[in-house]
Amino acid sequence: MHTLTCEYPCLEDYLLELDVVDYSHPLIRNKVNDLFTDSFSEIEIIKIAFEYVRDSIAHSFDIQSSYVTCKASEVLNFGEGICYAKSNLLAAILRSKGIPVGFCYQFLTKGDTPDTGYCIHALNAVYIKTIECWIRLDARGNKPGVNAQFSIGEEQLAFPIRKIYGEKDYPIIYAKPNAHTINALRENTDGNSLLNNLPAQL
Repeated sequence: MHTLTCEYPCLEDYLLELDVVDYSHPLIRNKVNDLFTDSFSEIEIIKIAFEYVRDSIAHSFDIQSSYVTCKASEVLNFGEGICYAKSNLLAAILRSKGIPVGFCYQFLTKGDTPDTGYCIHALNAVYIKTIECWIRLDARGNKPGVNAQFSIGEEQLAFPIRKIYGEKDYPIIYAKPNAHTINALRENTDGNSLLNNLPAQL
């Protein structure tokens, strides 16, 4: 498993409500009530939340949508978002349940090969208290060639790193989403503009 390092030593930093992780929003609260009962274990809650965001929230580029969402409540309201936005929603759902969630990043090719250019890809790291361990989960959404799964053991992310192409994992678990990724969502008002202006560095 990839070695991860927390930006902050205190788990409380990974529970904060943020402008884009707006878990007090009524839409988020209602969805949390729909998804979970008090009988669910911590691991069940994490798995259910991950699979909900992965499968029930469309990746905007996959559905060729022109809409751009950013805040967790927007992602939930419109049922779509790119990886930056979907990671905000997963963080909001789990933080609302007292489960620490951070933001992780990868440096990937935009398409299948380096000639397509590079971009930053966002995913989440979730702290499981019962096993005292962080795991990375990628809720971007599966499609042919992409098969991210919930796993406590060996990671099964959407995009395994291909070092031959210069791709890499960033080892830091951040408490807040990267400013460049959020700015990209806020400054590009349609999907095509966003696709052409994805940040390539943290």
